[in-house]
Amino acid sequence: MKVKEFIVVEGKSDTLAVRRAVDCDTIETNGSALDEATLEAIRHAADTRGVIIFTDPDVPGEMIRKTVSRYVPGCKHAFLTKREAEGRPDESLGIEHASVEAIRAALEKVYTVMDEPEEHISITELFEAGLIGGPGSKRRRERLGEKLRIGYVNGKQLYHRLRMFQISRTAFEEALRAIAEEEQHGKPFDGKNDESHS
Repeated sequence: MKVKEFIVVEGKSDTLAVRRAVDCDTIETNGSALDEATLEAIRHAADTRGVIIFTDPDVPGEMIRKTVSRYVPGCKHAFLTKREAEGRPDESLGIEHASVEAIRAALEKVYTVMDEPEEHISITELFEAGLIGGPGSKRRRERLGEKLRIGYVNGKQLYHRLRMFQISRTAFEEALRAIAEEEQHGKPFDGKNDESHS
């Protein structure tokens, strides 16, 4: 599989993992120490062949994603689930731990941020679906992010990400049905009231 766009990753080990999965060029941010020269290189890459941001599914990875997106509007986004990016228990989450299949699947399902969504899911619907502010909502959001391949987010971020990537109502409802089936078949939630959606 060849990827035309430059893929923005965090470091050398990510580059090696991605290149095992696909034929591509990468730009490394060297972790969250993004400097002006790297951001300019990403901007130039976006102008010539396009850019896919593919960072670790953790807080630093999300910060890098936001910084690059602000500096270089119009980037595409690819996401791994936390489960796909897990290494050994003493290691942090990272693309370098993902399988070839998981990396390919993430790069086959990329999103572009859109300015005006054609339709959007309301905050009320997110509450009603048990994705915000109730028992098990954190785990439910995690499963939704995995099924839609949009990464893990808190409630407020979920609302914005569904709009940004123009997730259709059909795709949203199909993912919710699949999650409901999992719950009925005994995949346990922790039952705790998780963090607020702010």
